[in-house]
Amino acid sequence: MIMTSAAQLTLHSDFTAGEVDSRLFGSFVEHLGRCVYGGIYEPGHPTATDEGFRGDVLELVRELGPTLIRHPGGNFVSGYRWEDGVGPSHDRPRRLDLAWKTYESNEFGLNEFCSWARSAGTSVMETVNLGTRGPTEAQALVEYANHPGGSYWSDLRQSHGVEKPHDIRLWCLGNEMDGNWQMGAKTAPEYVRVASESAKMMRWTDPRIELVACGSTAPNMNTYPEWDLEVVDGLYDHADYLSLHTYIDPKKDRLAFLAAPMQMEEYIRRVISVCDVIRAKRRGKKDLNLAFDEYNVWRISDYAANLPKEWRVAPALLEDTYDVVDALVVATMMHVLLRQAGRVKIGCLAQLVNVIAPIRTVNGGPAWKQTIFHPFQIMARHARGLSLQPALRCSTEKHRELGPIPVLDAAAVLGERSLSIFVTNRSASHSVPLQIRVPDLQLGSRATGLVLQNRNPRMTNTARRPDAIRPRPIRPVPMGKKGCKILLPPLSWSWLEIPLAG
Repeated sequence: MIMTSAAQLTLHSDFTAGEVDSRLFGSFVEHLGRCVYGGIYEPGHPTATDEGFRGDVLELVRELGPTLIRHPGGNFVSGYRWEDGVGPSHDRPRRLDLAWKTYESNEFGLNEFCSWARSAGTSVMETVNLGTRGPTEAQALVEYANHPGGSYWSDLRQSHGVEKPHDIRLWCLGNEMDGNWQMGAKTAPEYVRVASESAKMMRWTDPRIELVACGSTAPNMNTYPEWDLEVVDGLYDHADYLSLHTYIDPKKDRLAFLAAPMQMEEYIRRVISVCDVIRAKRRGKKDLNLAFDEYNVWRISDYAANLPKEWRVAPALLEDTYDVVDALVVATMMHVLLRQAGRVKIGCLAQLVNVIAPIRTVNGGPAWKQTIFHPFQIMARHARGLSLQPALRCSTEKHRELGPIPVLDAAAVLGERSLSIFVTNRSASHSVPLQIRVPDLQLGSRATGLVLQNRNPRMTNTARRPDAIRPRPIRPVPMGKKGCKILLPPLSWSWLEIPLAG
């Protein structure tokens, strides 16, 4: 076994990044491809519930453990009439979805989604259409969803068989509104105007709600960072969060792909700086926190060529198949969110089923876990508590364009009963001995955990081989007085759990 020089990770409970918000472990359901129809909803499926929800997918979602689901888009929402998706299903209109060139049957709408979310044990993050619609429609949606009764829209909900309010607390003020691909795309002043009026009317309807404003879609946009400066300034008094999105395309060399989450972290730092500059300018009293409500690995350079050539209902779109390396990148993206937990309070892995997703299905057939399912599931369950600032010393690998890339990436979360440590080894050829030092905590006698790794890093899970890639147990690691030592295999992601003594 080839080994590189030893690395050292030091953690101390006095050096923290912030409390990990449970909503950091969210996902995303957009009316896109087979995410809804054939994904979470398939009435004719052998496992279907009385409401048409796929039972096998529900079981996997519960195991995955997302705490929050963003809905219904995404690009889709900027042309969506939410009223089309409520009331008797036989009366619902069939519309053209211009975002993805498909037919939307509207068979599955807000009430079905909220019922599905309750069955899945997750909360809802609803998005209002501020592309082709505006404040009136956004206010009506909040009234329909959250008002107890005695008004037009709340009474309409009750007439649709939903007596109690859905009580949706988290709302997005549109989606990627600076993108020219968006229906009703806007300049920053145009967006601030419609979003501020929408926010005002939505909050007058339900003062308890929290609101997420659209940040610039990506750091490579021409609008960035000027859009963020204008939007934060204009919506500082209305918004609680600013949204960020990042997709990492594997169509680059492996080391650059594995290192791409470093750019995501720099993006977060810069947007935090924007928010803080505006707070200082306005002499504000609140920190505007961040909602990283779309992130994943996505072969985005391939998607345009695979868009439908004709109008269809729920075609297979963006159904990326993920391998071991993809899982390491997604895990490292989640490390970034944990390290920035002081300001990043919401995260949504995009998306949940079939569409660039941790879960895949066959219509009428099986459902299975993709490789990226595993790091998300483990962190959603075990990364609860106080995020610690990792002091990591390790060797680097030289990249011709990016310069030196650290071989390791790490995050750590201190819970009530244990310390969880997550580490990615980016090296394709070397195992890395890692010395873990925790000088100020009383630790248990041994650590346990899991490792995700395979001799073939291109290996994937399929309907026929659903468990080809899954985490395997790490041999228990004896603990010394102040830490332990573990060997990290090449191209691997590891989770180590150390119990606290006493």
